[in-house]
Amino acid sequence: MKRFFRKILLGDSRIEEYSTITAANGVRENVFFTTGKFNANISQSHWLLSLDPIVLGVWLKKDKEKVTINAKAKSRIYFCTSAAENFAIARKNAIAVSKVIYLDKIEDTEGALYLLKVVHSRIFHVNIIKTRVFFFKYYKKPQWPFAKYKSLIAAYSFPRKVRIVSFKLDDYFNIFPMDLLGEIPRTNKYVFGLRHTNITLPKIIEFQKIVVSEVPYIYKDTIYALGKHHGGQPLSIDALPFEVTETGNFGFFIPQWADSYKEIRILKTINLGSHMLLWGEVLTEKILQPSRGNLYHIHFLLYHRQKLKNVTYPLV
Repeated sequence: MKRFFRKILLGDSRIEEYSTITAANGVRENVFFTTGKFNANISQSHWLLSLDPIVLGVWLKKDKEKVTINAKAKSRIYFCTSAAENFAIARKNAIAVSKVIYLDKIEDTEGALYLLKVVHSRIFHVNIIKTRVFFFKYYKKPQWPFAKYKSLIAAYSFPRKVRIVSFKLDDYFNIFPMDLLGEIPRTNKYVFGLRHTNITLPKIIEFQKIVVSEVPYIYKDTIYALGKHHGGQPLSIDALPFEVTETGNFGFFIPQWADSYKEIRILKTINLGSHMLLWGEVLTEKILQPSRGNLYHIHFLLYHRQKLKNVTYPLV
């Protein structure tokens, strides 16, 4: 009987917290930000930077329109499953909406990165009964009540690209995957959200250096195996299950199969709660080979909705 009801609920989907995908034809989802009378498409200029609390970074470039974002502003972020020509369409077709409040901002010559804390979210991937069944049967955790978990689902209703981060100092090095990071479009700036439990974080902050690599999805298993390096002592270079190469100026180790890398100098840090924000400038960028497609994370509820509509990304 359990198998029968599971089949009705899920079909042939394998239940997971996150679905790992690739997006050879680009990301379809769109994200809009609104505050007061202002709204903007932030699909390529927003990033998830902290999980407790959930904090999103939104980059707004300088333009003629004056935008006021502060603690009193009523702001929302709308997540849409496909392209939306304007905010009115996005608002009507959103599958998730997050209410956000202003925390802080980083000003730059080209614009500003606004740090926005999610305080409440609504999700519409599937009907509310099915959503609650998913939560209480598969996702319920003491530290994640349903109201809070909805905000995590909303944040991962946009594909989050996985990259590899490297650090090296004399004989010490570390290398690990991340999806709480991103490059600021049309600038030389980069933003990261690293957990405080990351063993290498104090060294990165002290020496103000980090390298981020774009890596192909075909190495998914190897990428995930590096995840344990966040909080544990990394292996020796000889024990890594792949060959490495060194970056041009920093001499940091990156996988030999990386598609490209950026050497970054850290300019500023902000404590966001569970994660530390690192704001940096790209000093060196090198393309090693044409991109072979990246690995992304989306929440399972988004993938399940896509599957019901027969519009899924390829699973990895």
